[in-house]
Amino acid sequence: MEKLDKKYQDELDTLKSAIQDSELLAVYLEDEEEASYQALRDEFEPQIEALYERVADNHPLQLTILETALLDPDFEGLYLSRVLGFSVLRGEIDDEYHYRRPQDHFKEVLLAIADSSNFEWIKVKIGQGCQIGFALSSEIWVSNLINQVENKKVRHFFETMIIDKYRSLPARKQAYESYYRQFLQHNYHSADFPKTVSELKTLFSALEKFIQYRIKNGKVNMSLLPNFKEFLNNEAFKKEEEYLRMLVLFSRYFPHESHEEWIKQTFNDARTNFPDFNEKYFGYVLEIEEKGLPLDKDSDLNVLTLLDTSVEDDVLRYSKLIQSIHHKGYIHEDAIEATRNFYENHAGLSDINESLRQTLYRQFEKLLKNLPVEDYKVFTGQDHKKSEEEAAKDDSISRFMKLYMDIFSNQEFNLQLRDLSMSFLQRCLKAFTDKRSAQYQDVKHFVTDKFPDWGFMKEKEVVELFKTRRKRKTGKA
Repeated sequence: MEKLDKKYQDELDTLKSAIQDSELLAVYLEDEEEASYQALRDEFEPQIEALYERVADNHPLQLTILETALLDPDFEGLYLSRVLGFSVLRGEIDDEYHYRRPQDHFKEVLLAIADSSNFEWIKVKIGQGCQIGFALSSEIWVSNLINQVENKKVRHFFETMIIDKYRSLPARKQAYESYYRQFLQHNYHSADFPKTVSELKTLFSALEKFIQYRIKNGKVNMSLLPNFKEFLNNEAFKKEEEYLRMLVLFSRYFPHESHEEWIKQTFNDARTNFPDFNEKYFGYVLEIEEKGLPLDKDSDLNVLTLLDTSVEDDVLRYSKLIQSIHHKGYIHEDAIEATRNFYENHAGLSDINESLRQTLYRQFEKLLKNLPVEDYKVFTGQDHKKSEEEAAKDDSISRFMKLYMDIFSNQEFNLQLRDLSMSFLQRCLKAFTDKRSAQYQDVKHFVTDKFPDWGFMKEKEVVELFKTRRKRKTGKA
């Protein structure tokens, strides 16, 4: 847990003083009405949230210490209902939807709320959070926590938050996922960097998810650099699989400026010293791609700039090929031939070949998902009646899709392209509603001619898709 930066602490202190000196608080202390407390919320919680969001974006490892600071009674319990939700969702859960480890911070927040003089008004906003947090925790843990609450009314409230139906996994899972969706727009993610191998085994899964969240949501910044350096310089970690996973994330997705020589040396040392580096590298690349991290030009070239070219391994050969594809374009003859040669020199179902397939698929995905239907001929080709000479010059997306399908001979890749093509086809049919129009007929001819041959659709399915359905005549009364 990092210490809160002075600039954030100063802003917290200013907010705390403003709350205590406010006329709104004076009114609330006089009448103790819910409406007066709500007015206090309306005034100050947006200010607390703005500070919270800045810390979350720029120094996420300081979030829990910020939340702990907000437990000070002088904040009058403001924003604690939101903090409770963050503490519930930040805990790592297993397949049974139980916490992997006891959530001490959740407990700390709950006990602070229990002791708050404003509990009566806070409790109206924390019911679901308490229910989910208790459902994810062990019964003994919940019982011990409730027993620490001295106020009988507060203790009774917590006891009513233990929901029997959440003992069932399906109900618990549904409740958690519903609660989680309420916080999708909030950045509350944080984690601890391990210092020892034992901590590595218990903390890494949560840390990895946190880093992946930052990457997927464009929140990569260098506030984490000291932590990454300490982690990747830890000699005790350098033969552990978690080390390689962190190295891949850092080398592919974090800026290298100001520490380029260090990360070069670190990465190349792992290439030569980490057991089965190449195999595990591509295995993890596929794993993070499936989780939504991009296999794009920037991340690929990030790795290429690090490589010691005197080390002839699959990572170097793959990176050079990907550079050619990104630089020359996937439709360039050199890139196509290089892809064919590389692919044929590796086992078809190997992770490295699957990485190559996914890189090419992403090229087609980016093109087709952003292609306006008015430009459908960029996909289908300019003219289905073209001569053989003209056909040889065809630079349509579909031609190159078929070419790579032939190179890869992979059913999963073909299915991905089928789904992509069907999605574009549906957009075309939704736009071209006049069945006598040139656009509709062009699309129909292309699909009829190509999709059955490619295994995208059966001939009967194509006929059914384009069948003109007669309107049923209504009889006269």
